[in-house]
Amino acid sequence: MFNFFLVFLGGGMGSIIRYCIALLMARNAAATTFPFATLIANTLACFVMGAVLGLFTTGQISESRKLLLLTGFCGGFSTFSTFTAETIALAESGPWWVAAFNIVGNMLLCIIALLLGLRLCS
Repeated sequence: MFNFFLVFLGGGMGSIIRYCIALLMARNAAATTFPFATLIANTLACFVMGAVLGLFTTGQISESRKLLLLTGFCGGFSTFSTFTAETIALAESGPWWVAAFNIVGNMLLCIIALLLGLRLCS
């Protein structure tokens, strides 16, 4: 039962931080419709995921902390469904290359961030 609580707690923290990033980006990026908040949240979540995996595989954090941070926090913080909806909206409302840039940008930055987190913490 405690593991469920850890996932719940981590997911809530991740969701709140994602929401704060969206608020900050909305305040500072009124001139653009590109979903930078989702790009930032996904990239940071992948970095955290890489770091947690690195720490876990080297025995530096417990299974419980992995559940809190990986399943909970990263699950609440990353936004694949939002990314998908925003990509479709970009494709429908503007040039196709903006939607393609969103896909490529998210994939490349998230892969780089995960590898960087993994290498720094293992």
